[in-house]
Amino acid sequence: MLISQISKAKLTKTLVALTLLVTSVASFAQLQTAVQVVTNTNTAAATSQDNIDRMSDQTEELLVQYRTVLSEIESLTVYNQQLEQVVNDQNAAIVSYNEQMTELESTNRAVVPMIIEMVDMLRKVVDADVPFRKDERSNRVTVLENMLNASNVTTSEKYRKVTEAYQIELDYGRSVSTYQADIDSGVKVNFLQIGRTALLYQTLDEKKSGWWNPQSKSFEELPDQYNASIKEGIRIAAKQAAPNLVGLPILFQVSGE
Repeated sequence: MLISQISKAKLTKTLVALTLLVTSVASFAQLQTAVQVVTNTNTAAATSQDNIDRMSDQTEELLVQYRTVLSEIESLTVYNQQLEQVVNDQNAAIVSYNEQMTELESTNRAVVPMIIEMVDMLRKVVDADVPFRKDERSNRVTVLENMLNASNVTTSEKYRKVTEAYQIELDYGRSVSTYQADIDSGVKVNFLQIGRTALLYQTLDEKKSGWWNPQSKSFEELPDQYNASIKEGIRIAAKQAAPNLVGLPILFQVSGE
């Protein structure tokens, strides 16, 4: 009986020990599971954090790109507005140029005949005028006549040159000058031109003098008494002597003799 009780007591202790062992094993297994869960959770959390960080970086990069695109869009908008103004100005300029070309064409139709008439009139003036600087003035008119048919010269340039020639002719009427040229006989003389009032000459040896007679349309010799005054007038015109009163023959006075 006692042995049986002892055996039961041992059996009970053994069962308790087994139970504790089983419990310990079960607790250890649960602990390992819990540790694994924590480890997995930490790994997942780390992975999630990496994903979050990566997505944050991507988001920041996309945000920078978005702001860059917005800035470019704004710049392009301003540029397009400016370009639109330029295009509008160019279109307005084209319209203005077309209108000017139309007006210019109408003006040319009116101006060109006037320029041709002015050149013809200038030729008649030179031919009928006192023959001072005859070759120079005649050549100037010839240049203008040739210019009228030149396609590479604009109408405005033609008009400018013609009016310039007229101005030169007007200045001749207010000028006093001297120059050398051949007289009709081929003799070289010093001419004294006093506006369009008188055209006198004197041979280079200062022994003979003459004048242009508008009635006979020819050069005629003058009496020797005019040699000294014509010589002095030539010197004054050449700025070789100070201005002074000189007794020169006037055309209507000489022609009335």
